[in-house]
Amino acid sequence: MTDETRGDESTATIARPIPTGPLVDAPHDVRILERTPVHRGYVWDLTSERFAYGEDVITREFVDHTGAVAVLALDDEGRALVIGQYRHPVRTRDWELPAGLLDVAGESALDAAARELAEEADLQASEWNVLLDVFPSPGGSSESIRIFLARGLRPTGSTFARTHEEADIELRWIALDELVAAILAGGLHNGTMITGVLAAARLRDAGWAGLLPADAPWPTRPAGPDRMRGNA
Repeated sequence: MTDETRGDESTATIARPIPTGPLVDAPHDVRILERTPVHRGYVWDLTSERFAYGEDVITREFVDHTGAVAVLALDDEGRALVIGQYRHPVRTRDWELPAGLLDVAGESALDAAARELAEEADLQASEWNVLLDVFPSPGGSSESIRIFLARGLRPTGSTFARTHEEADIELRWIALDELVAAILAGGLHNGTMITGVLAAARLRDAGWAGLLPADAPWPTRPAGPDRMRGNA
């Protein structure tokens, strides 16, 4: 980068209006000129889009995702449930929250979360809230994940038949503060779990003030690939 280029960038930065008010992500529509499926996957697709952005025409490839839910299940002792599971892309058995895709047509996010909690932990909950919604990788994926808080836990009374990577998952109950310490020590890396645990710890310390209802609007929920659009 030349000094002249740096000067241009600095001037452009100063010329931009300074944002005011609450810090909130803002939806921004662009004109899609061309949309091309690059790969149809078993779980999600890879899509290429050409779009107009200001005076530029840009092409970007991204994972076209159905969206997902995750559950921070908290017992009466203030312990959170985490699951140890093998994840092939990172060649790691990481610690996660019960979670899964929004891949059942017509299923609500809350019903999907309850289903995942039952399938991965053989648990059901009587009290549900939304912790927050997150974009795990907004530069390369349309995925949005809704993280729920589940309390009032009890066994489902049956054991779900788990297969593939879920066949040998390990379940552990860990105090929320211990999980926060493990996260800050650098030993845990699953972004959804980290986000959910830190949000839950902060809200717990505030007496759970500000918790969202289980059916709170989810404007960032992705439509997902064409084959899943009935699920949006």
